[in-house]
Amino acid sequence: MAVTLEDVQEAKRRIQDHIYLSPAPHSHTLSKMTGQQVFLKLDNLQRTGAFKERGALNKILTLSPEERERGVITASAGNHAQGVAFHSSERGIRSRIVMPLMTPLVKVSSTAGYGAEVILHGANYDEACEEALRLGAQDGMTFLHPFDDDAVIAGQGTIGLELLEQIPNLEAVVVPIGGGGLIGGIACAIKETNPKIRVIGVQTDRLPSMLRAAEAGAPVTIPAEATIADGIAVRRSGERTLPLVQKYVDELVTVDEEEIAKAILVLLEREKTLAEGAGAVALASLLQNKTSLNGQRTAVLVCGGNIDVSLLSRIIERGLLKSGRRTRLRIHLTDRPGALHQLTRIIADARANIVQTQYDRAHYGVNLGDTVIDLTLETRGSDHTAELAELLTASGYRHQWID
Repeated sequence: MAVTLEDVQEAKRRIQDHIYLSPAPHSHTLSKMTGQQVFLKLDNLQRTGAFKERGALNKILTLSPEERERGVITASAGNHAQGVAFHSSERGIRSRIVMPLMTPLVKVSSTAGYGAEVILHGANYDEACEEALRLGAQDGMTFLHPFDDDAVIAGQGTIGLELLEQIPNLEAVVVPIGGGGLIGGIACAIKETNPKIRVIGVQTDRLPSMLRAAEAGAPVTIPAEATIADGIAVRRSGERTLPLVQKYVDELVTVDEEEIAKAILVLLEREKTLAEGAGAVALASLLQNKTSLNGQRTAVLVCGGNIDVSLLSRIIERGLLKSGRRTRLRIHLTDRPGALHQLTRIIADARANIVQTQYDRAHYGVNLGDTVIDLTLETRGSDHTAELAELLTASGYRHQWID
């Protein structure tokens, strides 16, 4: 194995004075929603907003004086980049980060803000990685791999040791997977300490690189796909992480984009916790009953919270639509004074809130002397929307719901 329990324990001793001991509180709400006893490991509360700084720092602290003098370079979609940038700058080490062109702005600006030189290159992580390797060889800088490196894997594995201390009688751990560094380290720490604890990995179904590698028995490169879980958007699993997954991980499952978005909203609304797409996939698997768990005391990793605010806004809007709490209604009205007032009184009496209105007198088969009004409404949910529809029908309004 690339990493041993002793490696993870040594990493913990090395980094523990510089890394926040993130909490792992029990959630009554999520336990009820999922049927498990859910404990959220909130590593989105780290200084750089994600777990990645654990592995980055452990690797940096193992560099020789000559390597520190030459500086470090890496490729990352954001979280590893910020970890490398912050902890390198703290120690006076020059850092250069190559990030894919479509990296969320919040991650690009944060990485630069921590003191790194940021280079945007390539359509995905793989292309950014190739450029980082080229530049590193050209300029003599040490390449810090985001997941396929023993010191990085051991650093991420410190989460597993913390979980064993924080959650008595732990029975299962659900972990997001990109390249496999996080789950590889955690699974090693957990299984070598208590083999009875189940370890379950979760990927986005758009980029299930570790699942495909496990099926093939070797890393395979899969086609690039866009996903809101950009932090785990890895086309090829690690050469050194795959054996750890094969030995220690009990189950691999996938979740789709809608399921990830719902988990982000649940964490935000029910737990007051902000998670990025990659940070929400573990909970998504439980909310959608994707795992074989059945009532176990389960640690769920919320491993990152660096989400672009524009994406978050779209996720919230879409979530409101899907839950029926925001809906659009098209109503035919007689174009005369007081018609709108009468309609809005009915909506107000139903305790729905009008967010936006739009008139149209020329389209949608409108008769002369009539108008169509599109209303965007806030309601309490699908049942409330159905009640409003019945009330409008009873009042003689011709209407339709707009997708």
